[in-house]
Amino acid sequence: MKPALRHQRADGAAILSIGCDGAGSSRVLDLYQRAPCRILFPDVEPGEPLQAVLLTTTGGLTAGDRTRIEFNVGADACATLTTQAAEKLYRALPGLAAVECTVVLNAGANSWSEWLGQEAILFEGARLQRSFAADLAPGARMLAVESVVFGRQAMGEDLRSGALHDAWRIRRGGRLVWADAVRLEGDIAAQRCAPFAFGGANACATVLYAAPDAGELLEPVRAVLEDAVDESGVTLMDGLLIVRLLDGDSARLRSRLVTVAGLIRRVAGGFSFALPRVWHC
Repeated sequence: MKPALRHQRADGAAILSIGCDGAGSSRVLDLYQRAPCRILFPDVEPGEPLQAVLLTTTGGLTAGDRTRIEFNVGADACATLTTQAAEKLYRALPGLAAVECTVVLNAGANSWSEWLGQEAILFEGARLQRSFAADLAPGARMLAVESVVFGRQAMGEDLRSGALHDAWRIRRGGRLVWADAVRLEGDIAAQRCAPFAFGGANACATVLYAAPDAGELLEPVRAVLEDAVDESGVTLMDGLLIVRLLDGDSARLRSRLVTVAGLIRRVAGGFSFALPRVWHC
């Protein structure tokens, strides 16, 4: 009998810590990275937050792969962590564990932090377990973006089977203030079409702005979503502005996501309306 074939699996990690020096400039205090995760630091325009770009050198992830990212932004610091491109999630072999992608963000007092994750594209049969957790100190402001595309639309593929478990946890000073999760498994096509789920949408996104001034963004964000073709919604609760985007066209959803996130960072942070350059490549 031939021995069972053992597939090599990726186990990537990165820790990035940003602090504010005496002159008010944000600086890298600590950086750890383990393949396939790598962080690059492009030049930014004057007045923009320090920017870090996360990439995975494997060109995609499949069952059994893991990545864990920790992003620490100290008191009074300003920093952005974005992904280089959409992440491809390949078909999982039977019996293997889901891909695990974990992001943990810790924001110090009066800091500005951004987690701008580009789309996770689920190939037919892909399995993904993704989580985002943030702990915010008093006065901290955070903009976070995550999205999922069900299948390779450019190839006419529609995700019909696989698994997705997506979880959010937001804390202030260690106290949980918001928790959210979605779980799809098995016959994903039927579950997505349920009226209480995605209504048949091919892509979804969450934009979260957590800050004392979150309420000031409610009406401006609603205004830019008035002409949305598919279902979208904006909710304000306990200093959290939560934007949900659903669309049958992933390119159109991405365009609206960029508009909403750009509006928030411009109005709330005083930064450029444009997202990092890697979003426009």
